[in-house]
Amino acid sequence: MIAFAYKMPALGQLLLLANRDENYARPTAPLDFWPDHPNILGGIDLKAGGSWLAINSNGRFAAVTHIREGYAKAGERSRGDLVRRFVTGEESSLDFAKSLAEQRSHYAPFNLLFGMTEDLYHFHSSTGQLTRLTPGIHTLSNATLDTPWFKCERLADRLQGVTRVPSEADAFSWLEDPTTAPTEHMPNTGIGLALERQLSSIFVTARDYGTCSSSLLAVSGRGDVSFAERSFGLAGRETGRRRYTLRPGQSAPGAR
Repeated sequence: MIAFAYKMPALGQLLLLANRDENYARPTAPLDFWPDHPNILGGIDLKAGGSWLAINSNGRFAAVTHIREGYAKAGERSRGDLVRRFVTGEESSLDFAKSLAEQRSHYAPFNLLFGMTEDLYHFHSSTGQLTRLTPGIHTLSNATLDTPWFKCERLADRLQGVTRVPSEADAFSWLEDPTTAPTEHMPNTGIGLALERQLSSIFVTARDYGTCSSSLLAVSGRGDVSFAERSFGLAGRETGRRRYTLRPGQSAPGAR
């Protein structure tokens, strides 16, 4: 799930908080500069080669979530490929959106947040709808943009009234919130009440599935990027932390 402040006063072009929920056993490379594209920062899905959240030094950005419509079904192609394709490509956001509309049937249902950080779009594959984002606070989980799910609103509330980029300690504590939704506030996505409850919190911990990483991404008004990540394993145990900065046109200056 993702919550972000877009073009908000004093917060730059983009301030984004995100949790990636996945099977713990799925092989993943943590946040780093990509070996084949050293101007790109993001994690890598080592099973299919794509990513869930990445940005390049020119401001090309993409993040993907799945759409929950009953139990997950595999697509012909990995959804993470969409993130890789956009951040490594050169076509305009609108041209990329056209290809999404033409090729969406090759993927399991997805939401894609993408564009230049100063001009972002959302594409919903089930409806084929493209939305150009307006300044403000937005959320994206497993329905569509700004669907008022309990965990989305809970995280968005943390961003309300923020006048500066939060510290990593604050942001990661918000992302580690295990509070589940009251029954009357849980969505009905066709997976049963027990699983809906497990997945209704910001931070998910199930037996074989849960939050595998938390991210804090901040892009300043001039395009400087600060990107931090916490990684987790079984039972939500932290396995590592990484933090990078990236300036426009820069490549792989190293971690700190």
